[in-house]
Amino acid sequence: MLMDKYNTLIQYLKKLEKVIIAFSGGVDSTFLLYAAKEALGDNVKAVTINSPYIANWEIEESIEFTQKIGVKHDFLEVDIVEDIKNNPIDRCYLCKKYIFQKIKEKAKNENYKYIIDGTNFDDIKDYRPGMKALKELEIVSPLLICEITKSDIREMARNKQLEVWNKPSYACLLTRIPHDTVIENTTLSRIEEAEKYLMNKGMRACRVRVHGNLARIELTKNDLGKIYDEKVRGNITDYFSKIGFDYTTLDLQGYKMGNFSIKDIEAGDKDE
Repeated sequence: MLMDKYNTLIQYLKKLEKVIIAFSGGVDSTFLLYAAKEALGDNVKAVTINSPYIANWEIEESIEFTQKIGVKHDFLEVDIVEDIKNNPIDRCYLCKKYIFQKIKEKAKNENYKYIIDGTNFDDIKDYRPGMKALKELEIVSPLLICEITKSDIREMARNKQLEVWNKPSYACLLTRIPHDTVIENTTLSRIEEAEKYLMNKGMRACRVRVHGNLARIELTKNDLGKIYDEKVRGNITDYFSKIGFDYTTLDLQGYKMGNFSIKDIEAGDKDE
C-alpha cells in the first residue's frame, strides 16, 4: 500500500520535469525533497527561507540534509514583511503569498517549470490559511495530490531511513505571539533560545508562547511530568529570566497546535 503510494508520487514528480521545492527542513518537505531527487535527479532545487522568524537550527538542518543527498540549495533572505509586522490574523496568508511570489520570480529567472511544496493530504482538514495563497499562486502540492497523509509520510520516511521521520512539527516563531502584537526581532530570538533550551532538556515538542514579558510553556502529555521536578523548574525559570522573561508559566492544558489561532477561529475571526 505505502509502496504503491510512493511509486505514484515518483511517477507524478517525473511528469513535472524540473522543479523548485520550498524546503523548510520539516518532515513533509524533507520527504518530498528526497522523492523529488529520486524522480528528477539534478532537475530539482531546494529553496529555504532565511528570516528572523525561522529558527536557526532549522536552517542548519536543511543545509545538512541537502548536502547529504546532493541537492542544489539556495536561500532567500526575507525580513519581517511589512504587512505582518503587527501579526494580523491573516498573517500566514500574507506571508506565504509574499514568500512564494519571490520563489516564483526565482523559478522564472532560472527556468524551473514548477514550484512544489510539502502540503499533505491531512492539511486540508486543519485551519491552514496559507493554502489560500498556494492556490492563488498555482503552487503544486504533490503529497496532497497523491493523497499522502502525515502518517504515510512518517512511515515512508522511516522506511527510507530519513532521520526526520519522527521529527515533531515545528511552525514559524510568529505563531508563538498573539495576533495584533508588534513583532520585534528580540522577542523572536528570545522564543528561539527558550525553546532550544527545552528541546536540549528532552522536551522535543514544545512551544513557548509569549505575552509581553511572560513566557507560557506548552508541552506534550509525555513531557509534562519532566517539569514537575523542583530542580528542573528552577533551572528553567533561571534560564528564562536570564534571556529576558520576567515570568515563566506552564500551560496545564499542554501543547495545542495553532493555539492563538484557535481562539480567533472560535470567535468567528478567520481569513478564509
